[in-house]
Amino acid sequence: QLQLVESGGGSVQPGGSLSLSCAASGGSLAGYGIAWFRQAPGEERVAISCHATSDGSTYYRDSAKGRFAISVNKAKNTMYLQMNSLKPDATAGYYCAVGEVQCSVTVVSTPTWDEWYEYWGQGAQVTVYS
Repeated sequence: QLQLVESGGGSVQPGGSLSLSCAASGGSLAGYGIAWFRQAPGEERVAISCHATSDGSTYYRDSAKGRFAISVNKAKNTMYLQMNSLKPDATAGYYCAVGEVQCSVTVVSTPTWDEWYEYWGQGAQVTVYS
């Protein structure tokens, strides 16, 4: 059973940067599809980005393109989300997710990507304040 533990997050002013980490145990991230989601108070969880460890394919929601970067360090069995130029609307809980289906056009074509991911981190709070 894969377990995911998140770290990072915190508070930052608009325009600032934060990095989230998600360490996996109980199995290797290699061979899984990985993703990051966020959920703001009172809102549904939405996907930010996904990455295929098999071929390196990466997809981003429009709101994250050019500012966020998903990555994985297979040697450390840890995935990351680097967030730059943060805006107040980025305030949310952020969740890492891992699934047996690799990130692909099929995955990102679904309205929400949740259904493709079986393992979830506990969440990390990001607050962007003025």
